[in-house]
Amino acid sequence: MSDHRVYMEQAIAMARQNIDSGDGGPFGAVIVREGQVVGRGRNGVTSSLDPTAHAEIVAIRDACANLKTFHLEDCDIYTSCEPCPMCLGAIYWARLRAIYYAANRQDAARVNFSDEFIYEQIGVDPRFRVIPARHVEHPAALEVFRLWQDKEDRIDY
Repeated sequence: MSDHRVYMEQAIAMARQNIDSGDGGPFGAVIVREGQVVGRGRNGVTSSLDPTAHAEIVAIRDACANLKTFHLEDCDIYTSCEPCPMCLGAIYWARLRAIYYAANRQDAARVNFSDEFIYEQIGVDPRFRVIPARHVEHPAALEVFRLWQDKEDRIDY
């Protein structure tokens, strides 16, 4: 059995645990580095009352805490379903090396987990989205960026 299959089975088993426990949606994820699982996550949206507690986000937080870093460029993520836009963004911010997923977003949509609306909203001018975004100009916002840029001991990410 390939390593990919082993890690994917772990992610899917976590999704199944969530169904059995009622802790959240049917999603699980593991993060692997050099053949070792370094992060695990199950969807905890309903149990933690946190809309960001998707399996991939929880796994990223776990891996970062375990490895004491905020970059996971030498790690891969295995997730029971194709990541939503939020999780995809977090995966890119964490700089994971590769994404392996089992079910796709169309499979998820068939059981009422549709991210298509969010994918569509990303391409809409922020002023005309369903949740409109309004730019409030303030010079102090740019000043904070200047202070960050000038900070000699900053940690870039």
